[in-house]
Amino acid sequence: PNAFTYTLNEGTKAENYNITKVEGTLTVTPLTDKVTVTITENSGTEKYDGAEKTVTGYTVSIDNALYTEDDFTYSGTSEAKGTEVGEYPLDLQLDELTNNNPNYEVTFVVNPGKLTITPVTDEIRIIANSDEKVYDGDELTNDGYTVENLPDGFTVEAVVEGGQTDVGNNPNVVISYVIYDENGQDVTDQFT
Repeated sequence: PNAFTYTLNEGTKAENYNITKVEGTLTVTPLTDKVTVTITENSGTEKYDGAEKTVTGYTVSIDNALYTEDDFTYSGTSEAKGTEVGEYPLDLQLDELTNNNPNYEVTFVVNPGKLTITPVTDEIRIIANSDEKVYDGDELTNDGYTVENLPDGFTVEAVVEGGQTDVGNNPNVVISYVIYDENGQDVTDQFT
């Protein structure tokens, strides 16, 4: 009820009047508009370098100016972490969003975000050594190699094959290789 009190003016005698106090009612009706809160998770793309990458956060869009970000809470962690080549979702869940304002019927929509780690695409060159000698009847071999453009913190082990005994020449070629990170883990598949 909308209650009130009153006081008679000075010199007014209550017995001369029939005064009835009638209280009113104040009613606030809920809005009939529905509110849509759109959560767009952040996304990011990083090139593989062996270090952990992270994407966090989100942006909010609300289709009713009376409803604000203070009217709901998010209880999760909007974050994606990864080290290897691939996609990692931020994975914000609808059940982690709570409407705190009973005056609105709210629908939450989540546009998912992700962290994408792409392979190293820079040209890394593994060059088999060349060698020469004067004919002596023994086979000439050289299993050495050099590596160019390999990112810091990585190493390469390669197998080189080739040989020449008679006068002439023959290719000396890298037939296989493995790329290791600074912890000695095989990360060859992280490079294209």
